[in-house]
Amino acid sequence: MPPDLAYSPYRLMERFLVNGFQPQQLSTYALTLYKHTATVDGKTILVDFWDTAGQERFQSMHASYYHKAHACIMVFDVQRKVTYKNLSTWYAELREFRPEIPCIVVANKIDADLQVTQKSFNFARKFSLPLYFVSAADGTNVVKLFSDAIRLAVSYKQNSQDFMDELLAELENFKLEQKEEDAPDQKQSGKTKSPSLS
Repeated sequence: MPPDLAYSPYRLMERFLVNGFQPQQLSTYALTLYKHTATVDGKTILVDFWDTAGQERFQSMHASYYHKAHACIMVFDVQRKVTYKNLSTWYAELREFRPEIPCIVVANKIDADLQVTQKSFNFARKFSLPLYFVSAADGTNVVKLFSDAIRLAVSYKQNSQDFMDELLAELENFKLEQKEEDAPDQKQSGKTKSPSLS
């Protein structure tokens, strides 16, 4: 299974995937899935990005949104203080469902005021989380952000000792075994079994 990353907002993803930016585009209403092929240490991997942009309108996300995430990118808008204040709530909820996955904090829209890159943001320091200053508008640090996040997700997935990951892996193995057991035996004496007519 590919590593999955939860992140917000979608304009950063758009910049990373297509190197384009459309300020008029409507924000995401719920959850959007993007698929991406990346190369890590010479190996080609498939990555699923789950975009949860716009979720600040809700008090919490459904637990299934965290299912199988291997890294998280938490983004705040440097021009909207409320988005920074919301980080604590979202982080607490993330850790409730995915206590061990790597998490990156992102200060977006630095193009509007480069002075913000001189600020110290206590949230990232408090939880010992890496902090990236980016701009979806001009692309500053966007490729680095996602490349680093992908590497963190791959490393976490390969080395995880998280109980939830072990449980999910066991459930996936169980489902695969069930499918194999439920598959009809098509080969009997080298022939396909024909249904009997009555």
